[in-house]
Amino acid sequence: MRTEPLRVALAQINPIVGDIGGNAKKIRESIDRGRDEGAQLVVLPELAITGYPPEDLLLKTHFVDAAGAALEEIARDTEDIVALVGFPERRDDVYNAAAVLADGRVQAVYRKMFLPNYGVFDENRYFQSGAGPALIELNGVAIGVTVCEDIWEPGPPATSEALSGAQVIVNLSASPYHAGKPLEREQMLVQRARDNLVSVVFCNLFGGQDELVFDGQSVVIDPTGDIVARAPQFEEAFITCTIDPGRSSAMRLRDARHRAAVRRYRERGGDTCPILARVTVESDGEPVEGPVAEPLAPESEVYAALVTGVRDYVNKNGFKRVVFGLSGGIDSALVALLAVDALGPDRVTTVVMPSPYSSGETQEDARTIARNLGTQLIEFDIEPLMKTYDAVLEDVFENEEPDLTEENLQARMRGNLVMALSNKFGWLVLTTGNKSELSVGYATLYGDMAGGFAALKDVYKGWVYRLVEWRNEQEGSDLVPRSVAERPPSAELRYEQRDEDSLPPYPILDAILLGYIEGDLNADQLVRQGLPAEDVERVIGLVDRSEYKRRQAPPGIRISQRAFGRDRRLPITNRFRDTVRAATAAS
Repeated sequence: MRTEPLRVALAQINPIVGDIGGNAKKIRESIDRGRDEGAQLVVLPELAITGYPPEDLLLKTHFVDAAGAALEEIARDTEDIVALVGFPERRDDVYNAAAVLADGRVQAVYRKMFLPNYGVFDENRYFQSGAGPALIELNGVAIGVTVCEDIWEPGPPATSEALSGAQVIVNLSASPYHAGKPLEREQMLVQRARDNLVSVVFCNLFGGQDELVFDGQSVVIDPTGDIVARAPQFEEAFITCTIDPGRSSAMRLRDARHRAAVRRYRERGGDTCPILARVTVESDGEPVEGPVAEPLAPESEVYAALVTGVRDYVNKNGFKRVVFGLSGGIDSALVALLAVDALGPDRVTTVVMPSPYSSGETQEDARTIARNLGTQLIEFDIEPLMKTYDAVLEDVFENEEPDLTEENLQARMRGNLVMALSNKFGWLVLTTGNKSELSVGYATLYGDMAGGFAALKDVYKGWVYRLVEWRNEQEGSDLVPRSVAERPPSAELRYEQRDEDSLPPYPILDAILLGYIEGDLNADQLVRQGLPAEDVERVIGLVDRSEYKRRQAPPGIRISQRAFGRDRRLPITNRFRDTVRAATAAS
């Protein structure tokens, strides 16, 4: 095995699912840049050619064949550099694969072994798993190839590749974001590097794809677990650094633990991993230090994920402008901040739609937010519409007391107005409801739920307040007036209405929802955590009865591990009920 330094480049690109030509162009540009910067190896993300996840596009043979043809075209331009590119390979079946491109052709293909089929993943639907681990040799350096989930597994293929002599393990990834995952993922990669005494080269996808967001944060880690290079989060990036494969070899000579592991591996019948390709690329020999971007803090990380999700959904689907109702409440205020930061004020229209129940303070706050952010502002007074609806329904509703019906009609009038703007001008309607409200059905079908994209669908109410406060702090001024956060939350659909008239206080509500939705805790477990039994039982009932509403909600950005739609899938028709046992309630 050789011990000369190896210069590697990581291309953290933002592909568009299905845009094979556009993605191929990005890949070519990345390979060219790597060559220009003297890299011997350039690594691109999982399924870089098709974008991730392509879902049922993979069931179309002509789609998979088009990806393969694009790969062949890219390979022809691969001279004086080796590129690892993710693509779907069609042979006897379809594989999630990494192609080794060098000397103008596809030299070899590694096939992903572990196909995730949990949470947002559904890869068993589309792919056959690869037969086993494998190596390539670049200038005599043994490099193990893995794809995403392969390295999350604590054993093979990474351990088999290391025990077969790999000095470097490369991972092509499309690792979706949820809050806290970048740190969790990097800690796992550090552990893999230490356990296997290898350098780990991890290249992740960046960008928004429907509900999913990919954060990037590609990283290179040495055999001691130190970070050699780290790309920034939530932006396209290209980083180059030099790694020292000889360090793995030297550490293994001194590490009897690893020597014993190799012996046990051979005794158990473990075969040496096949070497798929041997390639040589000249180097200028000068070591290059890679950049080490600082990870984001929790609020900035979540906010950046939401901005990325909004921007890419709007841009990748060809919308020129977004529109939404701006009520003067905290939720629509956060959506306004996200939309302007994602698209710029010139592409954002806010709509103020007062009724007789709207307070002057909230309406003035809404106008202030629009002025502060520089958005277009449209105002519709819905009182005439309310009178028209009352007149039309007067005979049918005779002798009936006003109730939620009249409240919901106001929300639906507003939904109709913003949808009219969408239809007339081709703007995308953003909904403004948060996860706390959507969980318990505190939202109106065809009203405030009417729209094309739900920016806060996976954001609990407590996080809404945190993010608005954080954004004001970043600005150094109150883009959102303090009165918006200080005012008791209200839908303002009747006089003196407060959210807490219908729901527990939001801190209690969010605590129940976090336990029940994110943790799958039952009612008794929640009560034992100190949450009020009456509130627990009521909230669980509301969550269970509202599944039919959530099925009709627009897609929204996933920032948790239990997002509605992708992660949490429950039947609408469902008679199972979780109640608090009497003994628990009495305690």
